[in-house]
Amino acid sequence: MSDEIQVERDAGVATIVLNAPDRRNALSLEMARALVAACDAIDADETVGAVVVRGAGGYFCAGGDRPTLAAAGRDPAGPEAWQGIGEIYRSFQRVGELEPPTVAAIRGGAVGAGMNLAFATDLRVVGRDAKLLSGFVPIGLHPGGGHAALLGRTGAREAASALTLFGERIDGERAAAVGLAWEAVDDSEVDARAAALAAVPGADPELARRTARSLRVELGPPALPWAAALDLERASQMWSMRRKDLAAE
Repeated sequence: MSDEIQVERDAGVATIVLNAPDRRNALSLEMARALVAACDAIDADETVGAVVVRGAGGYFCAGGDRPTLAAAGRDPAGPEAWQGIGEIYRSFQRVGELEPPTVAAIRGGAVGAGMNLAFATDLRVVGRDAKLLSGFVPIGLHPGGGHAALLGRTGAREAASALTLFGERIDGERAAAVGLAWEAVDDSEVDARAAALAAVPGADPELARRTARSLRVELGPPALPWAAALDLERASQMWSMRRKDLAAE
């Protein structure tokens, strides 16, 4: 695994650290591949019940690495460029597939593909002064990586449109107010708050993974109707009841 992705484990919580502060943790091909490998290792470790994703150096992620994007622009249909952008996409998609519940701890800012990475998680804690912007249209690029779908699934359509179509940027306080983040806190408190949230599912990894699977299937997109959700949840809820009963004996 690349040194640009580090994984820390503590009491059922794994923390993935993007460790390239010199470029504000922009995603290179090497980092993207390492991020996928880190997610594979976490899913294989059944003692992990929650995951925090954060950036080193006080910044979450500045998007795709500029040299990588520039190289792709010279021959977008070329096999290497096509595969390379696909690997960047795959990295945040893999974060979205993690079996445990996931929290993004956003300090400093998230731009472009960095927003994709943040919105691939289940929950976001953001610094009040952190800057969030799609950043594609103002520099003449079409959004990529399912950007609109990731923003839109929060239910904040107006915010998704403002960011994606009109190039608006917002701070963490505004992100929380419009439903794009769970909570905005002082920059110094972001990592601790994310860790505290992760500690709850982290204490019971098996239950956490089952519950995350059910929640994601039910909420979609596409969302399940209530009748289907009743059937989906029943087996896992009955399993948890039985487990609790056995523990009490």
